[in-house]
Amino acid sequence: MKTSIKIVTPGNFAPHKHWYPKALNAQIHPLVSYFMNMDNERIIRRFAYLNPSVNADYLSTLLQYKPKYFKWAGADLMHTTTTKGKKQIVVIETNSCPSGQKSFPLLDENKEQGGYKELIEKTFLPVWKKSPIKTGITCVFYDKNEMENSGYAATIADSIKKQVYLVEYHENEYGQTVRYNSKTKTLELLLKDTWTPIRAIFRYVTQKPWNRLPLFSKTKIFNPVIACLAGGRNKLMASKAYDFLNAEIAEAGLKIQTPTTIWDVNKNEIPLWIEKFGYKGVIKIPYSNAGQGVFTIVNKQELDAFMELEIPYQKFIIQRLIGHYAWSSQHENELFFQVGTMPSKRGNSYVFDLRMLVHHTPEGMRPLGLYSRKAGLPLTADISGKESKDVLMTNLSVKNDDGSWDSDVSRLLLMDQRDFNKIGMSLDDLIEGYVQSVLCVIAIDKMAQRLVSTKKTFKKKLFTSLNDDETLLKELFSHE
Repeated sequence: MKTSIKIVTPGNFAPHKHWYPKALNAQIHPLVSYFMNMDNERIIRRFAYLNPSVNADYLSTLLQYKPKYFKWAGADLMHTTTTKGKKQIVVIETNSCPSGQKSFPLLDENKEQGGYKELIEKTFLPVWKKSPIKTGITCVFYDKNEMENSGYAATIADSIKKQVYLVEYHENEYGQTVRYNSKTKTLELLLKDTWTPIRAIFRYVTQKPWNRLPLFSKTKIFNPVIACLAGGRNKLMASKAYDFLNAEIAEAGLKIQTPTTIWDVNKNEIPLWIEKFGYKGVIKIPYSNAGQGVFTIVNKQELDAFMELEIPYQKFIIQRLIGHYAWSSQHENELFFQVGTMPSKRGNSYVFDLRMLVHHTPEGMRPLGLYSRKAGLPLTADISGKESKDVLMTNLSVKNDDGSWDSDVSRLLLMDQRDFNKIGMSLDDLIEGYVQSVLCVIAIDKMAQRLVSTKKTFKKKLFTSLNDDETLLKELFSHE
């Protein structure tokens, strides 16, 4: 697959190219619009009122946090409850360079670039302006999701009033049309047989970005790869980052809520943990994304099928399963299970997740957009005869045999007047999800800072001690 390079000039943003048709014609739900327009002060007051043990002043400082590396993120959240009816938003994972704009209806129909412009002008441009490579070109790098990335490229072109290069950049393509110049410490793009320095990159390279992009360079990368290694594309490091931050914020009555997680598990140890969980669990390859490398287990047959797979990595994480109340696994002596969508006319309820996009702005951290995805099969008390992934997995991305990607848009739930009511979430649920998402960003950003020395070098020994996976380390240092 050869690197594709397209030139995007100012004045070419076309909404029909950058939104799903379903979202382009949708009307935002009034409750979602209200949430998106709430300022942080009102959010803090409401959240602290509902959670009296929370220190509101401390939460205010967290929502004003300025990330050094992780400036734009998307948290995947589950709506759960307990046998006593205690509802809770649980974090499944956090993504650097997340998708979402093409699925979020416009908040203001008079602003046709919507969240694209919000992210570019408030979060990307401040990074772009700080680049020391003032005469370099500006690029959008991506390895999937051209619909959204072409939208970002067109928005950047309008904002900087210059052409932008939209570069499709996949694994094993390093050095062909993109390279790192160690003398100038810049990334360069091959244009008409000339290696041209890059000023800044808006990055949507999601598949192992560390194997073809440098951790540090004078070329500004948004978000930088260090944010991926620290947790944005590394579930194992994210879990540790969450624990570190939870210890720090506990006195303020705050906590990142996640399923019980066991990390640094070798493959031959997995059956022991899954058996301990009553053959109910989720096994994750920490460095995969877009729904790849996640295996739901509800019986011994599914565990045996997983154990037969050949997987190049050495370290895994295992989480307790959040399913139907009849077959969820216990969480620290308490049962968490899926709330599910509102029952359909046929009585069917589905597992769904909520993607909450957040970013850093001059006003502090802010929500950027949200959308939801439901599983393929309904959530039922009897799961016999079904593959658990069809009942539990919500990702829309489908990887084709040729390595390209498609999306199953039929399971997309918009935040519009038609779909939002189906997920049964309240304004307070959205506020809780937003707070959880910001906490995740802070945790991963602080982990990224721990991995960088005062001399702006990568702390290899520290990273290896936290994430000692031989295959990952070979990928990470393959171009040294």
